Amino acid sequence: MVERVLVVGPKDTISMVDDLAPKGFEIVKALHNSPEQKAALPGAHYFVGFVQQYVNEQLYKDAPHLKLIQLLSAGYDRADLVAANKHKVPLCNNGGANSVAVSEHALLLMLSVSRRLITQHANVTAGRWHGNAPPTVHEVRNKVLGIVGLGTIGKKVARLAMAFGMIVHYYDIKRLKEEEEDALGVRFRLLPEILRGSDILSLHVPLNDSTHHLIGAQELAVMKKSAIIVNTSRGPVIDEKAMTKALSENKLFGAGLDVFDEEPTPPDNPLLKLDNVILTAHLAGPTWESNITRLRNGFDNVQRVARGEAPLWVIPEMSL
Repeated sequence: MVERVLVVGPKDTISMVDDLAPKGFEIVKALHNSPEQKAALPGAHYFVGFVQQYVNEQLYKDAPHLKLIQLLSAGYDRADLVAANKHKVPLCNNGGANSVAVSEHALLLMLSVSRRLITQHANVTAGRWHGNAPPTVHEVRNKVLGIVGLGTIGKKVARLAMAFGMIVHYYDIKRLKEEEEDALGVRFRLLPEILRGSDILSLHVPLNDSTHHLIGAQELAVMKKSAIIVNTSRGPVIDEKAMTKALSENKLFGAGLDVFDEEPTPPDNPLLKLDNVILTAHLAGPTWESNITRLRNGFDNVQRVARGEAPLWVIPEMSL
C-alpha cells in the first residue's frame, strides 16, 4: 500500500512541494481548510504543514491512520497537547528551519528601532531632509543584549549580536554549562538581572502557561527608560497593554514587534499609533530559504517514520 502524505499550507509553500517530495508516497497538496484537505484526511498517514490549529480531538477522528503530524512551524501553542498525548501520534516541529530567518529579523528590529528607521524614512519621503529635529538614535555596539530563551534561535541571535559588538547575557530554564557559555560568548543572568541590566531585551521562548505575560507591568517597570524590547516569539509572552502604556509614556525607548496578542492585530490597536515602535506581521520566519528548509525537514521525518525509525524534533510535552 502506498502511504499518503497530506501537505497543507499557503500557495507559496505548496508550490515548493513537487521539487522536494520523496518518491514512493502519494502526495496530496491542499490549501488550508479546503475541500481537498478534508477529502484527503481519512486516508492520510502523514500530515505536514502549518497545521497546529488542526491538532485537536476531531483531527484523530477524521484521520484515523495518522503516523506523524509534522509542523512546518516552530511554535505549537495552538495544538491540543492533551489530545496529542492521548492518541500517541508524534507531533514534531520544524527542527529550527526558520531559526536563521527569525534571528536575522530580530537583529533587523533591534537596529531599526535603535536608529528610528521608520521616522527617518518618513521624514525623507515627506521632504523633511533632516526632519523637524535630529532624531535621537543609538549604536548597538557595547550595548547589553538580554536574551530570554537561549534555544536554537536565541543562540543564533547571540552570535549575530556579538558580530555587532554587543555584550550578551541570557536567561533560560535550561542553563548552559560554563564551557558552553565560554564557547558561545554569553553569560547567564537571572531574569530580574536581565530586565534591569539590558539595553535591548529579545524574547525567544515558546508560549505556554509559564511564559504567558512573562513580561508584565512589574517587569517593564524595572527596565531602563532607554531600553528596547524585541519580540519575535509569541505576542502573549508580553502583557501588550502594559507594554503599550510604557511605550506611550516614554518609559521605554522603543519596541520591535513581529507578534501580537491578536493576529491580525485590530486597526484600533493603540500600538499602531506610536512612533517609537516598528511592527511586522508575524513574518520573521517565512523566507524563501526557510520554506525550503521546513519542507526538507518535514519530508525527512516522513521518511524516517516510514522506515520504522523515530522522528526528529518531537515536541517535549509529548510522552510517547
